[in-house]
Amino acid sequence: MKFRADRGVTATGIVLATALLLSACTATPARRVATAAQPGQAAVAPTPLEQDLLAQMLAGEFALGQADLASSAQSYSRAASLSKDPQVAAHATRVALAAKDWNLARESLARWRALKPDDPGQTQVEASLALSDGNVEQGYQSLARLITLPDQQGWRLLGQVLLGAADKSNAAILLRRLATPLSLVKAPEEIWIAMSQLAFKLEDKPYSRELADAALKKFTSAPTYGWSAQLAVDEGDKTRAGRDYQLAIQRAPKDIRLRAAYALMLGQQGDNRAAAKLLADGPQDDYSYAARAAYVARANDKSLIQSLYDELKARPSDERAARAHLLGQLAEMLEQKAVALSWYEQVSTDDEDWFASQVRIAVLVDDQGRHDQALSLAHELQQRVGDQPAALGDAFLLEAELLAKRDQHEAAQSVYTRALKQMPDDTRLLYARALHAAANGMPDRAETDLRRVLELKPDDLDATNALGYTLADANRKLDEALNLIERALKARPEDAAVVDSYGWVLYRRGDLAGAEKALRRAFEKQSDGEIASHLGEVLWMQGKHAEARTIFEQARKKDAKNKALVEAMRRLGV
Repeated sequence: MKFRADRGVTATGIVLATALLLSACTATPARRVATAAQPGQAAVAPTPLEQDLLAQMLAGEFALGQADLASSAQSYSRAASLSKDPQVAAHATRVALAAKDWNLARESLARWRALKPDDPGQTQVEASLALSDGNVEQGYQSLARLITLPDQQGWRLLGQVLLGAADKSNAAILLRRLATPLSLVKAPEEIWIAMSQLAFKLEDKPYSRELADAALKKFTSAPTYGWSAQLAVDEGDKTRAGRDYQLAIQRAPKDIRLRAAYALMLGQQGDNRAAAKLLADGPQDDYSYAARAAYVARANDKSLIQSLYDELKARPSDERAARAHLLGQLAEMLEQKAVALSWYEQVSTDDEDWFASQVRIAVLVDDQGRHDQALSLAHELQQRVGDQPAALGDAFLLEAELLAKRDQHEAAQSVYTRALKQMPDDTRLLYARALHAAANGMPDRAETDLRRVLELKPDDLDATNALGYTLADANRKLDEALNLIERALKARPEDAAVVDSYGWVLYRRGDLAGAEKALRRAFEKQSDGEIASHLGEVLWMQGKHAEARTIFEQARKKDAKNKALVEAMRRLGV
């Protein structure tokens, strides 16, 4: 069960306004507009705007579309006073509540009561108004009446009120008083779970767990175990989460959502192989196949990649065609580039993965030495997606990367510049141009672009870290570099790239011991060539040559062409 605080005001308004418009079309013209008077007859005066029901309804709906809740509430309130339809008064009341115009809400509620006494929705509004006034006890009395409604309708209305309450602590207190195991005793399991979820959203996690455990004891069902597992993940109890997920899956082995949630937890714990195997056991759909591909890629388990590839390849031809992009990705993981290319070429233009497949085609064609063809593909993509900013940016990034791979760095910079003329101040393009410039001996350009990114997006942590690292790597403005990186580190203390930047700026400032400590931590998190080059250099400068050589050699075996690694080893004479 899900609760919506907006109560669907826009959709309801459209339906009501449309109904009124249709009824107006059948009305006598003389009653709607002024008409030319016939000889011997008096002219019919037009209906004043403030008394025109349809005009007020349409004005209210238009204001809603413009997110002008205050004006919409005023128009709908006038419409409610003109209409004898209780739905109009109910809608006006809810719009006024959304606008937090309590006086208008009370006026529309009075009109609603006059037209249709004892509508359950009125009790819900009373509760909302009581809570808005801070009258918790009156809110409690209204909500207590709500939950006695048949067919569990009252619990849904209660959930809407409490979720929309401004004071979450009062809402949580009311939930504890109302949604007790005793009051829920006749409710189905989905209501128990919904109330536990509501407690979680109201930040009363202990009560959320209390209700979840009571639901488990009462129902021992897949949904109750699944929700309990999610709570256990939030609580940091991985053992219980795993046990509860397993018990849930035992009860509903075909529930893909349960297996996906458990797999997500395993993946977050770094056990991508187990996550992929879990998803492989049971019914499959597009989500499970895509998720399995992601997990086997992270695990870099060739046997699992091959198994998934063979499984998909054995599906009927129409399914293979629909998943040609995924098959291409798996073939690339298996280093079967020619096969991958053939799969990507089968992706139809109406497939949502068509653009991504075209990008991979250009990269693979370039790998085959057909550089001009790859660039032509990039240019064609730019023309075809010119009205789609995100895709257009990707097409420009593709062209720049193709040129950079061939060490045509000035040409790559020109592509970024051309792209930014079409998409001025696009932060993604500015950031990409900055990183390319920094990696290829153009620190001034990198600094300029990164500073512009931070002007446009002051809280961009990637750009903050990148600017700090760029300054540190160029061995200048080291105080500012340290300040920038420390800001990024405070927000992302476990990010290997940020920890690496921190170690590098400490090295540039002469703190070799601090640099070593930080870089060892970064290397433990992510043993890539660049971090290895930094750690190896710091160790070398402290005279720890044997360990530095070991670090360099380990990294060289993984990525012998890493630019930072090659440069560090050359500079140090390793």
